[in-house]
Amino acid sequence: MSPIMIGLIVFVCVFGGALLGMALRKIAPDHDLDPKSQEVVKLGIGVIATMAALVLGLLIASAKTSFDNQNNALTEMSAKVILLDRTLAHYGPRETKEIRDSLRAAVVRTIDQTWTADSSRSPRTELAVTGTEGLYEQVQALSPQNDAQHALKTQALGLMVDIGHTRWLMAEQGKNSMPTAFLVVLVLWLAFMFGTFGLFAPHNATVLVTLFLCALSISAAIFLILELYSPFHGVIQLSSAPLRYTLAHLGQ
Repeated sequence: MSPIMIGLIVFVCVFGGALLGMALRKIAPDHDLDPKSQEVVKLGIGVIATMAALVLGLLIASAKTSFDNQNNALTEMSAKVILLDRTLAHYGPRETKEIRDSLRAAVVRTIDQTWTADSSRSPRTELAVTGTEGLYEQVQALSPQNDAQHALKTQALGLMVDIGHTRWLMAEQGKNSMPTAFLVVLVLWLAFMFGTFGLFAPHNATVLVTLFLCALSISAAIFLILELYSPFHGVIQLSSAPLRYTLAHLGQ
């Protein structure tokens, strides 16, 4: 389910709870709404509001950390691709021309497939690194003619291992998502809170608009959290600038 759909469901649940509370106010006995009863309910709601704020804060922090980790890994991998290209160039422009051309083509395909504007393709949840399967074998097949080339070949192989490690680390981190149990419990808490607000709030346009905007703000926060967990599509995306900068410096 897309983040915007989940955000809409959260909004319906939360604002629906407020409307339900307003409806219950009309049929609730007067002695259930006296000041003493309201005071007890407010104390209970205060506890739930504190827990909801803590959970929401944890989810935001976790999502932001996941997004930052993906961004840092992408930048690191882009820098290592440039370093790999320069290492191969120092090894020998002629001997490694085919390998460097393949590396450049792989970067081009990765940018095209990950940050494509083609709506017919399904959204990606991870970086689409393509065309790199044979690069390691190509580097391994190089035949160094001196100690300098031998050292450069070893360095190039090490860089390719590091790039592969970063790539798979991004793939594993990309599987992170908002815990469903956290989301369900949080929405239940929020719906109950807003139901209580509607139960004790006066019935006027100002209160209704305020509850509407509060519910909208909470659902927007949930939407943003889900977007941060999907860094390669949606409203909040990782920038392709690191790989495009890498592409501009390959083959020089």
